[in-house]
Amino acid sequence: MSSLSYELVLAGLAVGSAAALTGIGLIVTYRATGVLNLAQGAIAMVCAYVLRNLVVEWGWPLPLAACVTLLLVAPAIGLVLDRAVFRPAAVLELDPARTLVASIGVFVLLVGGAALVWGDGARADAPVLLGDDPWVQLAVVLLLAGAVGAVTRWTPLGRELRAVVDNRELAVLGGIDADRVSAAGWAFGSFTAGVTGVLLAPYVRLDPYGLPLLVVEVIAVAVAARMRSLPVAVGTALVIGVAQAQLTRLHPEGWAGPLVQAVVTNLFVVALLVAALVLPGVGARGPVAGTPASGTRVPAGLWVAAGVLYLLPLGFAGDDLRTAVQVPALAVVLLSLVVVTGRGGQISLGQAAYAGLGALFTALLAAGRFPGLPRLPELTALLVAVVLVAPLGLLTGWPAIRRHGLALALATLAVGVAVSRFVFAQPYATAGLSLSRPAGLDSDHAYYALELAVLAVALLLVAALRRGRTGRALAALRDHEAGAEASGVAVPALKVLAFVAGAALAALGGGLLGMGVQAFDPEAYDPVRGLLWFAAILVLGADSLLSPLAAAALLVGLDAGARGGAAAAVIGLLAAFTARVPPLTTLLPAAPRPPLRSRATGSASKAPAPATGPGRGTTAPEPTGPAPRPRRAETDDGRASQAPGRPDGTARVHRPPVARPAPAPRLEAHGLVLRYAGSTVLDGVDLVVEPGRVTALVGPNGAGKSSLFHCLAGTARPTSGRVTLDGTDITARPAHVRTRLGVGRTFQELAVFPSLTVEENVRVGGEQGRVRDDPYAVERALRLLGLTGVRHLPAAGLSTGALRRVEVARALAGRPHALLLDEPSAGLDAAETGALARVLGALAADGTAVLVVEHDLDLVADVAHTVRVMEAGRIVS
Repeated sequence: MSSLSYELVLAGLAVGSAAALTGIGLIVTYRATGVLNLAQGAIAMVCAYVLRNLVVEWGWPLPLAACVTLLLVAPAIGLVLDRAVFRPAAVLELDPARTLVASIGVFVLLVGGAALVWGDGARADAPVLLGDDPWVQLAVVLLLAGAVGAVTRWTPLGRELRAVVDNRELAVLGGIDADRVSAAGWAFGSFTAGVTGVLLAPYVRLDPYGLPLLVVEVIAVAVAARMRSLPVAVGTALVIGVAQAQLTRLHPEGWAGPLVQAVVTNLFVVALLVAALVLPGVGARGPVAGTPASGTRVPAGLWVAAGVLYLLPLGFAGDDLRTAVQVPALAVVLLSLVVVTGRGGQISLGQAAYAGLGALFTALLAAGRFPGLPRLPELTALLVAVVLVAPLGLLTGWPAIRRHGLALALATLAVGVAVSRFVFAQPYATAGLSLSRPAGLDSDHAYYALELAVLAVALLLVAALRRGRTGRALAALRDHEAGAEASGVAVPALKVLAFVAGAALAALGGGLLGMGVQAFDPEAYDPVRGLLWFAAILVLGADSLLSPLAAAALLVGLDAGARGGAAAAVIGLLAAFTARVPPLTTLLPAAPRPPLRSRATGSASKAPAPATGPGRGTTAPEPTGPAPRPRRAETDDGRASQAPGRPDGTARVHRPPVARPAPAPRLEAHGLVLRYAGSTVLDGVDLVVEPGRVTALVGPNGAGKSSLFHCLAGTARPTSGRVTLDGTDITARPAHVRTRLGVGRTFQELAVFPSLTVEENVRVGGEQGRVRDDPYAVERALRLLGLTGVRHLPAAGLSTGALRRVEVARALAGRPHALLLDEPSAGLDAAETGALARVLGALAADGTAVLVVEHDLDLVADVAHTVRVMEAGRIVS
């Protein structure tokens, strides 16, 4: 090996060792607590500052300072975070998205606190702990990895750790102190973060922003290890470190040379992109972030106060509004998070990238430097930049189709980091750029007035989006993705739409921000800034139009009126304690919901509608009065069968004749086979769901009933076999397409949209189902299920029985041919079960094909015309 290659290998081992330490800490923390600690880099930065302060400022001996920093300060940070921030979240069983917000809050808080204490400037005098020998650093990494592996495999603490990771609740029931295990995980994770920080600080820029972002980039090694395997994490880190060092010898030329050079010197960013976008997502599939309290509203007085606050700078006598002009532009950027996160429920940590691209493209277009386009006037350049950036929302929108929770957060963060490293930080893209304001708007007052006009239009557009059909679909997606898809919402297209619209708004705000300060500053759009913006919107209330206005004023005002970092410290503190402090707009009074207007008459939707059935026009009774008499079920050949739950095979009354339905599609399963992880769940199942009949599917738990149900509904794809509707193969059709073809469904676990009212829940089904032009569909469904009296109440406050009826009404509002009900009587009392039986009888009489998976055998005997019994993945009778 040549001398140069050997030196580069040593340099790569040094970088890879630091990255491996980060991976070890992230994996241990995640396995002990289930938290992906995005604050790992911020903890590393704080420990590096503490060590420097002890040695350089106070003159402590390096060994003593290192022991205090790594053995006392770093673990103490982890213990404080566990006790004050993350243990309350675990006790309250917050979803992964809320825990992620707390982690981001800690990151922002530590960055802001470091800026307040140590200032924004970079320090070049960080002490060197282990010298320049990379073999020593590698030995430390291998020693730590070996120690963690040994503890995990051979000690009682390791066994407890594995038990908590596998099932925390069961481990607690088994007598394991899960809090102690979590505390140990946080202490060790913070210790490794501290080691990473003190090792890296002498070789990178030690400031509150640079080192945390660098550590964020190397999250890739933990993701590549699936947050489990320490050897894979260490090996990945060392390989990437050595490869990056060796590639520094490349000096590519030509038009693509600068970009290639940027890529080969940022391999950890490339690895983060690959790990986040290509590898299977890490973390449990959990709810998305920021579901707001239902029915909150902004009092008119607050809107007046916000308007006065934003108009106030126009009355200033001075000409210098350089700080004030940043506020409306930043509010437009933050408004993009209201669309993506607040209304759509998607975690987006990369909005700063789109804002920066909007500013960059505006500057390039106005300067005539954008390839293939002439020089454009500033306002035209801004609009064209928005059009160019909007499709780039696919960079995060496309991964969002199949990623959720932590995996989506990593994907959006990876895109933001990549844009920052490969575009904003590269001279080939930003050198010599300046931004001027549009002609006639040179003064701060004139330009500020333009920003206010743009902000007002953006607010009106987003308000219209939130109120309309698309807004209800986005809220349904946010509240319950599977329920939204079952209602007919095209979830993949809607996610892409949310991210594209968010990218456009962010680009618009970013362009305004750049023209306001008359410069393109890459640091104004770095990923740390994006995390701060995300946290600010979440703590104020992601689905409130007031939040971006308040957040923009808060962020700009705090940093302008105090030492840098004040805004980050305040926002981070609120976000870190998200388990205890709800979003501030949820503290506003509940809003009375105005009646939705009928499309047919323009009158309030509570007006009487024709009393026709939900299917093809027959009269449907209201669910009142005594329950129908039980009757006898029959098999497919018409012979009487033994009524479930009656040993003598008799029924209480004779079954009334089956109504002769109008011609309707038949839903059929042909030889369905479904396998999970080598286990056969369905084994050659054939089933016909006949129009005008109620077919009941019964059997013990684990028989495969729900799996068959999911294959019919489109939420699971069978390994082999076919599902047909009126002879047409729909096996490959997704759930929302089947809903629009007329296959409605409900869920075993409630799948309502708690932030919407009862009527809005049902309206989502009417707007997205098979028939979307029936002005009376919602009214019929509400009346049929007895929900007219609660139509304007938030779904979040209803009983289980009422929510079951809401879910059935939502499915009926789309006028399905076939209705699949998964344990519809779960949680219902006797009266509600009787009302449900009448509804099912009316639906069958109207020609609807009804399939019921049910454990209430009395209900099965009451309503079923056909009973099929499943056992071990097969239909046995």
